[in-house]
Amino acid sequence: MLPLAAWLCGSGVVLAQILYAVTDPADRLTLTITSVALFCAASLLDAASRFGARAAWLLAVVAGGGGLVAEAVGLRTGVPFGEYGYTGTLGVEVLDVPVVVPMAWVMMAWPSVLVGRALAERVRERRGGGAAGWSAAAGWSAAPLAAWALASWDVFLDPQMVDAGHWRWADPEPALPGVEGIPLTNFAGWLLVSLLITGALHRLLGPRAERETDLVLGPAPVLYLWTYGSSVWAHAAFFGRPWVSLVGGVLMGLVAVPFARELWRGRR
Repeated sequence: MLPLAAWLCGSGVVLAQILYAVTDPADRLTLTITSVALFCAASLLDAASRFGARAAWLLAVVAGGGGLVAEAVGLRTGVPFGEYGYTGTLGVEVLDVPVVVPMAWVMMAWPSVLVGRALAERVRERRGGGAAGWSAAAGWSAAPLAAWALASWDVFLDPQMVDAGHWRWADPEPALPGVEGIPLTNFAGWLLVSLLITGALHRLLGPRAERETDLVLGPAPVLYLWTYGSSVWAHAAFFGRPWVSLVGGVLMGLVAVPFARELWRGRR
């Protein structure tokens, strides 16, 4: 039942995001919250179906709680993202942070952990490591790869949400080339927080002897790749941000494309 429920939530995510792209900007808020809620549920269900209920609780506490703390501290101190503020458009808030924001950390942290673990396992294989070497290899490479998988997504997310008026930056310069309006400090902060969250999740989940547990095709990996492809397309075709499409496509593609290859290789 868990995999079926996860797939149903994932299907809802795809539908909501397609509708978002073709809906008038003034009417997109409900679709934004619906998409995040369904994606969050899909990730929690996927975690439970792969590793048991404990994994879902860990994901909620580490990614949701960690994301909430990072955002609450960031709002008050400007560390680690830079000085910014929410505009009150995203609904119910906790510690001045919209509830949908920690849900977004949960929704993308889980597939990012799977991406990092799968690519780390590929690195181990290329080096000729055996089953006993899995934990050491993953310990050094899975967390940074997962952190990049999560943080690079924000290259797409932040311009979209700023343009929609959901938050504002006090000092948006200097910015990544082609990603105007979003300070470099934000991406540095995302890398740091992503490393802490995905590193903790990876360690707490523990090493697995069966790489198929991480690589098996499921809603979380599919939604990660859908998010990548649809973000590239939407920023170029619908959001008026072709340079974000290019820059984000390259940066997130550094892990999304190899991960897609690994999924295909695993399926074959």
